[in-house]
Amino acid sequence: MEVENFFAAGYRGSKEFKQLDVPTANATGFGAAADDYMERGIDLNEQLIRNKPATYFMRVSGSSMINACIHDGDIVIVDRSIKPVSGKIVIAVVDGEMLIRRLEKTLNRVRLIPETPKLSPIEVSEFSDLVIWGVVSYIIKSA
Repeated sequence: MEVENFFAAGYRGSKEFKQLDVPTANATGFGAAADDYMERGIDLNEQLIRNKPATYFMRVSGSSMINACIHDGDIVIVDRSIKPVSGKIVIAVVDGEMLIRRLEKTLNRVRLIPETPKLSPIEVSEFSDLVIWGVVSYIIKSA
């Protein structure tokens, strides 16, 4: 997987605002009755990012995870604060190569499983240099 863009979490979100903090404009000085029931828009940063300092976005290139519905050009949201356990999709660096794979841990071995029959699993030996960058928490697809 090649990394085209790396986006850090610089957005602070809008969780500190409440509905009463949103100003309303009315020339008469009275708020409309519907303003009491008005909702603010959906903030995807609030909905999709749990830990902002530990979260980043990556654009996927390649077809190694197509059976997990992760296709070429999709954006994955990766959270470094989530513990990489067996069965999770992770961003891993193995011997200098960045990959997106499903992690499989057993008592005595670690494997990185692709979600396509075209590729074989990667057996991570004790002599391999393996770094788990984070766990994929969401996938963003373009229409």
